[in-house]
Amino acid sequence: MIPADAFYAGLFKVAAAAAGFITDTSDRVLLVKPGYRDHWGWPGGHVDEGESPEAACRRELAEELGLTRPVGRLLVVQWVPPLDDRPIPLVHFLFDCGTFRDGAGVVLQQEELDDYGFFTADQAASLMPAYLVARLTAAQRARDTGETVYLPAAVAE
Repeated sequence: MIPADAFYAGLFKVAAAAAGFITDTSDRVLLVKPGYRDHWGWPGGHVDEGESPEAACRRELAEELGLTRPVGRLLVVQWVPPLDDRPIPLVHFLFDCGTFRDGAGVVLQQEELDDYGFFTADQAASLMPAYLVARLTAAQRARDTGETVYLPAAVAE
C-alpha cells in the first residue's frame, strides 16, 4: 500500500485563482491593469494555502482595490493550461460581486496595479486576450440567466 504522503506528493499539481465580476449601473465591467501583464483583467488573484476561492476573491478585492464587497455566486469556472510564465495549469473561478455605483472609494494597489476602469464589453474586448473575452461573455450570460458556466480550456493567442 502506498503511504498517503507519497500518494499526494505524486499527484498532478494545479493552481487556483479567483476574481470578482463587478459592474457599474450602466453594466460596464470593472477591470484592472496589472503592471506585470500586457492586458487587463478582473480584480483577483491566486488562492492561498488554506483559503477557499470565495475567501481569495474577497481578500484580493480588498488588497487590490480597497473594497469590501460581498462575494456572490459562482458565474464562471475555466480550466487554463500553462500560459506565459506559469508552468502549471490553473482553475479560474469568477464570482459575482455585484454592482458598484462608481469608482468612489477605490484605493488602487500601486505595487501591483497600474490602473482600473469600467468598460463596455466592446471596449473590454480590445483590452483582453480572446480567452478572457470568452470569460466576460460567459459571466454576462451567467448573471442574466442564473446559470454557472464551465468554459473549456483557454487557448493562448
